[in-house]
Amino acid sequence: MYIGVDCGTQSTKVVVLDTQNGVIIGEGQQPHELISRESGRREQDPTWWIKAFEAAFHQAIEAAGIDAGAIRGIGVSGQQHGMVALDEQSVPVYPGKLWNDTESSKENAEYVEALGGEKGCLDTLGVIPQTGYTASKVMWLRRHHRDAYDRIAHILLPHDYLNFYLTGEYSAEYGDASGTGWFDTRKRYWHREAFSKVAPELDPQRVLPRLIEPHQPAGTVRREVARRLGLNDHVIVSAGGGDNMMGAIGTGNIQPGAVTMSLGTSGTLYGCASQPAITDNGLVANFCSSHGGWLPLICTMNVTSATSQLSQVLGHDVQAFNAAVARAPIGAEGVRVLPFFNGERVPMLPEATGSFLGLSAHNLSADNLCRAVMEGASFGLRYGMDLLADFDIRPDQLRLVGGGANSAVWRQMIADIMNVELVCPVIREAAALGGALQAQWCDEYMQGRKTELADICRHAVDIDRSTLTSPNEDSVSRYADVYADYVETLKNRYPEALTR
Repeated sequence: MYIGVDCGTQSTKVVVLDTQNGVIIGEGQQPHELISRESGRREQDPTWWIKAFEAAFHQAIEAAGIDAGAIRGIGVSGQQHGMVALDEQSVPVYPGKLWNDTESSKENAEYVEALGGEKGCLDTLGVIPQTGYTASKVMWLRRHHRDAYDRIAHILLPHDYLNFYLTGEYSAEYGDASGTGWFDTRKRYWHREAFSKVAPELDPQRVLPRLIEPHQPAGTVRREVARRLGLNDHVIVSAGGGDNMMGAIGTGNIQPGAVTMSLGTSGTLYGCASQPAITDNGLVANFCSSHGGWLPLICTMNVTSATSQLSQVLGHDVQAFNAAVARAPIGAEGVRVLPFFNGERVPMLPEATGSFLGLSAHNLSADNLCRAVMEGASFGLRYGMDLLADFDIRPDQLRLVGGGANSAVWRQMIADIMNVELVCPVIREAAALGGALQAQWCDEYMQGRKTELADICRHAVDIDRSTLTSPNEDSVSRYADVYADYVETLKNRYPEALTR
């Protein structure tokens, strides 16, 4: 038995994987609070993640009906880019700033300039740091909370912090490290010169965690934690990774040709590559994967977060929202929504705001608003799909995950907009499953068995054929026109967005 953990923005989820039968036999979930301000602040206390993990762990073990002593390993997936800064006693000096925190947009622009502009960033790191990355958050802390900055002894990412809590070790792996903004994504090492521009007073050798390979353990569970959770004394904790990297493992996206799309709080679209994937404009993030190789990735900031916000305004639950979308015609009778409520990453518009456009006395209805928001979120991902095509990443079948994937009307919309067949995995908690599978892989290595991760995935990852969705030829044609209009609307509203 192996435990998979997904510490996300909204909650921490825990699954128990029975590897003999390749099935999840228990699940648990605990919500997180969110500190949110109009300034773009999005923060959480890292200790909330630990409390949520422990509660979700006990739920999952109880649901599985097993003794926790049967667990052999734990793998942790975490929301990427978050800043967890600790003092000498390993206590957070400031709340964790999250991936969707945009308070540090000014600092990010300064950092990009310090590295020689966008070309300098690509030459140095293989990526162009975004406001969501960790680097600008540390710069922001240095500028606005110098007393907290001066107490920094360790800088971790969210999944690194949970690994530290479990093992007492400070470690990181290549996939999640790719989104810090001071990691060379081609050569896979901490770039000390880049880090010195972020935190000139801090010694990277002292404050940054050691880097480990994806099949290596972060350590074993500390005795104190093991006693509290009912584990034995030899439970390994795998390297873990960012939620997208672990989602790739959990959907079997570990070989070239596969593509996964996540309709979560944010939207992600990623493939698998054996070589770095670097573009001139840096919109495709050249991240490493958490299984070896690279994970060319597109991230948009507003997907279910956008639909949820409108749902709250209209008083709709999920079922009512989906019904409203289904009633409205393709194109929402000319209503266009640029759903940039949290700013946007692709295209690069960190300070953008949401816009409802094309409204008239004829088309202003709740149904059209619902459809237009869902279409806007989907068009952002279509924009990303076109960027991935430049690397000859064109899926024959898309693997769809995330909360939005539970919506049949959204699945059909994605199939029509992307003009590709799609299907959901049987196990929808892809990141948590990926953590469990990586833990199994690590355990196999520890025992001297060089099992291929691809073989492990084939045994555990299956598709839900009831979700198989094919594009409708007529809808594909109509969406081609609506998408072209969306791009024109985007260009008119934000001319700088499409000139990169």
